[in-house]
Amino acid sequence: MKTVGWKGRWFRDILALIVIVVGYNHKMSILLETIIGKIKQFEVKPDRFAVIKETVTKDYENFKFQQPYKQALYYCSLLLEDHTWPWSDELEVLPHLEADDLVEFLPRLLSRTFVECYIAGNVEPHEAESMVQHIEDLLFKAPHPISKPLFPSQHLTNRIVKLEKGLKYYYPVEGLNQKNENSALVHYIQVHQDDIKLNVKLQLFALIAKQPAFHQLRSVEQLGYITALLRRNDSGVWGLQFIIQSTAQDPAKLDTRVDAFLQMFESKLHEMTDEEYKGNVNALIGVKLEKHKNLREESAFYLREISDGTLTFDRRELEVAALRDLKKEELVDFFNNYVKVDVPHKKTLSVHVYGCLHSAEYKQAIQEADPPKVCQINNIFSFRRSRPLYGSFKGGLGQMKL
Repeated sequence: MKTVGWKGRWFRDILALIVIVVGYNHKMSILLETIIGKIKQFEVKPDRFAVIKETVTKDYENFKFQQPYKQALYYCSLLLEDHTWPWSDELEVLPHLEADDLVEFLPRLLSRTFVECYIAGNVEPHEAESMVQHIEDLLFKAPHPISKPLFPSQHLTNRIVKLEKGLKYYYPVEGLNQKNENSALVHYIQVHQDDIKLNVKLQLFALIAKQPAFHQLRSVEQLGYITALLRRNDSGVWGLQFIIQSTAQDPAKLDTRVDAFLQMFESKLHEMTDEEYKGNVNALIGVKLEKHKNLREESAFYLREISDGTLTFDRRELEVAALRDLKKEELVDFFNNYVKVDVPHKKTLSVHVYGCLHSAEYKQAIQEADPPKVCQINNIFSFRRSRPLYGSFKGGLGQMKL
């Protein structure tokens, strides 16, 4: 839907329908009301349903042709996130869905609703409140309302699996496209649930180790063109992840090279001079003090706080203050407690995606007995059911009220 100067779109994530409206502030409420009205009076057109169903089916079928490292990231999320479903299950039910099923489902979809809004730009607070109130009136207070508020028991939240300390999990799986020669590894180190002090330690370590990891694993050992060390944030649960895609080595061997890098990097971290340490701290502070480039970037920052439920809207200022107080010894202690190989508190999950060049290694990997402190995951959903979950920030003590 587009008109000169303003536009709107809507899409879905795992737990919600999301409507995004961008444009001139004096037209915003009109466009938003129009979109909500279209949702309320939505009509299923069988011919359009058939076209969209075919497009969606092709998207699901093409998933198996994604790069192996993207498949590894997908499996990692599937292992960690409580409310996720495999693409294969969704693809299996798609052929059985018809237009009449959507007609029947729509009233149930909208019968119980929770509205969450973020409004930014050239809008006064009272205008924003009025806009939200109008949306609620359209849904809940019309002469024939289509929605009622959710019961407290119906609120869904994203919760993340808590890995066991001192145990190294790994999930071996064949690549979905067995004509692809590449294998891939995601080596994930789970560290903590959102905490300003631990956040900056993790961010600073990732900044310092990122280039050496790329140099050693990509340039020196030439394991693969895709090699990266990144921070990971799953609904407020923070960690580190190494991503490697390779034809040179199978995923299990790539995993050993990550451990070897961490053992090598330990000495470099201890040998880092105070001047080098301060330079890295100042570089991270500089990144955090950069202003948002535009309203879209600023909105993405605040929306992440809302969707995670953390609501730390002054995060950048708090993290800069924590960085200025952070000592080199504290960073070394962080590494020794959470990242160093084989320390008692370390929590690790590796996803091994085997390409066609390493099919023999895959067959061997799934048959081998695990050494002590190592656990192979055979079934994603049995694993998820067996593990405790981190608490959600949404609805927690002192946090967002649902």
